[in-house]
Amino acid sequence: MENGLSAQAFAKLLDHLADDRAQAGEKYEELRRILLRFFEWRGGAFPEELTDETLNRVAEKLDAGVEIRNMGAYCHEVGRFVYLESLRSHDKNRISLDAAEIEITVPDTTDETSEKELRMTCLDGCLDTLPSEGRELITEYYRDDSRARIDHRQALAQRLGLRRDALANRAQRLRDKLELCVKKCVRKDH
Repeated sequence: MENGLSAQAFAKLLDHLADDRAQAGEKYEELRRILLRFFEWRGGAFPEELTDETLNRVAEKLDAGVEIRNMGAYCHEVGRFVYLESLRSHDKNRISLDAAEIEITVPDTTDETSEKELRMTCLDGCLDTLPSEGRELITEYYRDDSRARIDHRQALAQRLGLRRDALANRAQRLRDKLELCVKKCVRKDH
């Protein structure tokens, strides 16, 4: 993945977000938080680096003269590609255990397992607090992977009479509610 970003490209990104630099900075940080959650929820290795890479690519596209009408949707799509690339590069960099001379110790995962179980229990409880339409929307929205997911989301948007970006916004709001609910539940049970 690339690292450098020119000052000119970054300035164009900020200019695209808002005319006022303070507002542009706030919108940039909001975009950054959304992307960071996107990568964290997918279990991406080094979510901060993936977020930076996504924003760098978007800024470079703006600098190259690409017109971006919906910044959120565009960043989401670029982020999805960055995530998929990171998975492929992770698989390429994997070393076979036969070739590696390392001592393998199995850590005690009971704490980690119980933490995951607690989070899943909290997620189930939080899903139950949503209205049935919201619960159906969020579970349908995240149902499939890759191309099937795209087709499924398009069909879901058509069924609900929404544009694709409006569906994505609704799903993001529901996901934000669920994330907050799960965090509160986990804190309460610790």
